[in-house]
Amino acid sequence: MRPRRQEGGLVLAVAKRHSVGMKKGEWSDLALSGAEFAVKVTPNARRAAITREDGVIRISVTCIPEDGRATAAVIESLAHALGVAKSRLTLLRGPASRDKLFRLD
Repeated sequence: MRPRRQEGGLVLAVAKRHSVGMKKGEWSDLALSGAEFAVKVTPNARRAAITREDGVIRISVTCIPEDGRATAAVIESLAHALGVAKSRLTLLRGPASRDKLFRLD
């Protein structure tokens, strides 16, 4: 978070657009065309986060799992981490599941 303005002596903080704490393209070494990514999603989390352990990517999003909002947030986070456009990620499996499989086109 970064300070935006002061009000009555208190600094109000506003979250950055990507609050996953990761630089854009930090996982660009994984961004190969045709690569598939197994993702475990935690919707409605307290804070957004993205980690990689044993070939599985875990993404926590603050969005509720309604009308594809959480899936859209996952796509945005994964694209940010890989340093690619959101349109290059295709959801292969799990549109309504916590376990998802994406392919990078």
